[in-house]
Amino acid sequence: MDRRRFLKTSLAGGGLLLAGPALAAPAIVTSDRLRPVLGSGIQIGDVGADRAIVWARSDRTARLVVEWDCSERFASPRQVRGPWATEAGDFTARVDLSGLPVGEQLYVRARFEDAVHPRAWSEPVAGRFRTVAETARDLRFVWSGDTAGQGYGINPDWGGMRIYETMRRQRPDFFVHCGDTIYADGPMAAETAVEGGKIWRNLLTPEVSKVAETLDEYRGRYRYNLMDANVRRFAAEVPQIWQWDDHEVVNNWSDGKDLSADPRYREKNIGVLQARATRAFLEYAPMRLHGNREEERVYRHLPQGPLLDVFVVDMRSYRGANGANLQKDGEPGADFMGREQLRWLLDGLQAAKGVWKAIMADMPLGLQVADGKNADGSARWEAMANGDHGRPLGRELELAWLLREIKRRDIRNVVWFTADVHYTAAHHYHPERAAFADFDPFWEFVSGPLNAGTFGPNALDMTFGPKVVYQKAPETQNLSPLAGMQFFGQVDIDARSRAMTVRLKDVAGHTLFTQELTPA
Repeated sequence: MDRRRFLKTSLAGGGLLLAGPALAAPAIVTSDRLRPVLGSGIQIGDVGADRAIVWARSDRTARLVVEWDCSERFASPRQVRGPWATEAGDFTARVDLSGLPVGEQLYVRARFEDAVHPRAWSEPVAGRFRTVAETARDLRFVWSGDTAGQGYGINPDWGGMRIYETMRRQRPDFFVHCGDTIYADGPMAAETAVEGGKIWRNLLTPEVSKVAETLDEYRGRYRYNLMDANVRRFAAEVPQIWQWDDHEVVNNWSDGKDLSADPRYREKNIGVLQARATRAFLEYAPMRLHGNREEERVYRHLPQGPLLDVFVVDMRSYRGANGANLQKDGEPGADFMGREQLRWLLDGLQAAKGVWKAIMADMPLGLQVADGKNADGSARWEAMANGDHGRPLGRELELAWLLREIKRRDIRNVVWFTADVHYTAAHHYHPERAAFADFDPFWEFVSGPLNAGTFGPNALDMTFGPKVVYQKAPETQNLSPLAGMQFFGQVDIDARSRAMTVRLKDVAGHTLFTQELTPA
């Protein structure tokens, strides 16, 4: 199936589900040539009690206009005149809706008005979401990570990125993407031989056929994911909370990343690549930008009512260079989240009003994630763990401080969620098993990938006493999505009992593992 035919089919299929009633406007230009097109659909993100982001992309310079209503029929819509979408931002635009009714099911529709022909309007694209309630109600969210990695992109033969449709059918209140929203460093081929003698076929664009180096190539990775009808349908109906990790820039990036020996890259400067990648991520992420003080900031707190507070952390932007990760307390180079973010997180956890505090991390805590070797032959580490099972060293010092302070301040019901390692697992951390014992027991749940190769399992670092309660990983590394080992997690919080039930699920929606947590 060629690209033009696939896009035509996908957009038509998505339109049946997403397109709302025609918007009333006088003397609208009907020539398709003059009308903007919302080929990437809409995305809804960072929903609060009375706020929500609505994101869209035009195919030309045009103004974004968003309408919202409590009625699916748009009986009395409120209209918000948004910003211009221009080439400076790859024709992306977002509206931060405010003053919304609290705890209500709302419906939105977005369209663009052409800059050259003011009466030329795009067809509208509709979506829906529920604002956060002030009173306790049942909550459900899903999380995962790792989209279009290891060269596995949109396979029309397989139905595209099917796991997004599986997650949509769970009807969650929101979705947390725990990073690797794109794979800028993973070129795709038209066909790849995979397990069992099967062939994986990709829809291709120029931007996904090589590693991303230019700003447009990074942008093209996000445009590519939104070509998938499952992704667009999901994004219009499920509010998202995005964070990022390494593949938005390049594999395992830190300030010490050395690309000098990688022939795929003509641009060898990691700072230049990071700058371009950051720009593209902020243009395409359906997130509320922080502001002038630190406009690139990704970590943030999103209250979800009296039962839940969500804390999105950033384990990538403030880290020191990947290395042996064995620094002692006070020695430089051990930053992972950084002092300012750590204090923000601790203070936020203490002030949170929700029964449960969900920390959404872009990397797991106690799994060993290697990054090759240092010049002296010693192990170089990508994550927090360092393979030394003794007292905290290096980046582990940050976690030791945080866990100790959580215990000292008597902060209860903290649960960690992450992706990154491309398999699914449930880990329980307990001081009785740990070299560092000054903390309260807690759970960490891991789930991914969404549409990428499946790997694992990773070895544990016992500094904080993790125990594998459940895991599902492949026997052969880098299995394609055809193997069915694509995973996400689902969390349900009951309004009456306040219990949290965590389920690990696969691409078919089958529940692999269930853990019920009772609040302290």
